[in-house]
Amino acid sequence: MRIALYTFGVFRERADHLVNEGFYDRHDPSMDQVEAAPGFIARSGYDGDPGPQSWGQQVWPEFYRERGDGWSPATLSLWEAPGAIAAFAYRGIHGEAVRLGRNWFVEPQWPPYALWWVADDHLPDWSEAVARHRLLHETGPSPSVFDLRTVFGPDGDPMALDPGRWRRAMDQH
Repeated sequence: MRIALYTFGVFRERADHLVNEGFYDRHDPSMDQVEAAPGFIARSGYDGDPGPQSWGQQVWPEFYRERGDGWSPATLSLWEAPGAIAAFAYRGIHGEAVRLGRNWFVEPQWPPYALWWVADDHLPDWSEAVARHRLLHETGPSPSVFDLRTVFGPDGDPMALDPGRWRRAMDQH
C-alpha cells in the first residue's frame, strides 16, 4: 500500500497578481525538493504543462471559484508513508512556503489536504482526489481519508506517525 496526498488552496488574489510572486518563486524549488524527498514516489503533472504526466483530467473541489485565471494551486502525489509527508512538508523551502501561505491563500474553510491509502498498483486521479477531499471535509478523518493529526494505517486502525525516521533520512540525503 502507498499513501496518496491531495493538496488544495485558493489564492487571495488572481493567480497572476504580484502578491503571489513569493509563491511562484518557491514553486519549482519545492517541486525539486519533493521529488528528492525520502519516501516520495511520484506526483501528477498538470494538463498541458511540461513535467510529469497528468493523472487524469484535472478537476477542482467545490471550494474553487473561477476568477478568470483558470486555476488554483493543487497537488496530487504518492508517498511510502504518512511520516514521510510529515517530515517533508514543514522543512526546507516547502516548509517556508507553508509558513508564508497566509500571504497568498485565503483562510480555508475546508481541509488544506487529504490523505488516503491506495494499492501499489493503483494510480489515483484528480477526480478521486477531489472526492476524498470532499469526504474529509464532510465527515472528518476516517480510515477512508484522513490528515496528519488523525492517521489511519492501511488496515484501518489508528496509527502513530514516525516522522523522525523520515527526518533522519532527509538529513542524510
